[in-house]
Amino acid sequence: MTVRPAIEADLPAILGIYNDAVLHTTAIWNWNTVDLANRQAWFEARAKQNYPILVAGAPGEVLGYASYGDWRPFDGYRYTVEHSIYVAQEARGRGIGAGLLEALIAMAREGGKHIMLGGIEAGNGASLALHRRFGFVETGRMPEVGQKFGKWLDLVFMQLRLGE
Repeated sequence: MTVRPAIEADLPAILGIYNDAVLHTTAIWNWNTVDLANRQAWFEARAKQNYPILVAGAPGEVLGYASYGDWRPFDGYRYTVEHSIYVAQEARGRGIGAGLLEALIAMAREGGKHIMLGGIEAGNGASLALHRRFGFVETGRMPEVGQKFGKWLDLVFMQLRLGE
């Protein structure tokens, strides 16, 4: 498996992974799928802000993607980023998420970021365990702040201190 910067040609695969997560998981708390124009706008916005989008897989395939961006749009938070990692359903449990997270952490450190946050649905044990493995600690738990598939969801915030 390789991890590399995403290119525009990866957007259809990223779109497929994103929409599958919308339709079948509580990883994304949206109810409606998006189109390619939406992912193109997201891609361009990340590039404009100089934030990474990474993809993972064998050559010629995209099995997962990850990115980070501003946590909140205020000057005082400029050293804190929130990340997202999504893995294709058929590729989960194969180390794709770990490879992406490791690369994102390295990029955030190199970029002078201080804190990386992850907002994770409390029932997503695999994601919580992955983050703990990389040194993230739970810093907040917000009961029933979201809803999907007709049930209330709890949000867990995990954070990693990247540097001094």
